[in-house]
Amino acid sequence: MGMTVGGNKGVVAEPNVVPLIDVLLVLIIIFLVITPSDSKGLPTQVPQPAPAQARNDPEPATIIVQIKSGGKLLINRDVSDWNSLGAQLAKIYAARADKTGFVKGDKDVDFDEVARAIDIMRGVGIEHVGLITADVEAPARRM
Repeated sequence: MGMTVGGNKGVVAEPNVVPLIDVLLVLIIIFLVITPSDSKGLPTQVPQPAPAQARNDPEPATIIVQIKSGGKLLINRDVSDWNSLGAQLAKIYAARADKTGFVKGDKDVDFDEVARAIDIMRGVGIEHVGLITADVEAPARRM
């Protein structure tokens, strides 16, 4: 803190803010250095809506694990169960170069069942697992 002496007012105190600004600049530099520059996380892609004709008939090479309410599982249109899901997927993907699969859950299915299916798929070597969302009805337009 600096002081000015003299004049007819007597002693006048003037705050010296230069050290405060120096400390703040050092703190800003420290926070810039320790802040990570790249985010750490899993790469994701937002699902895009498919054309209406493609929603019902997936490509034959596309493997979709469907989780129905009540614990019923389908691999494309073949019935499966939780015990044999890994073995069936391993058999399907054994000769495939493209290790991509999809999971689709009904509205009533809890996410832990979807996560269990993703875990089984990743366990048998499927590298890319995508989620298929339920069809969302468009709201009525108001005029």
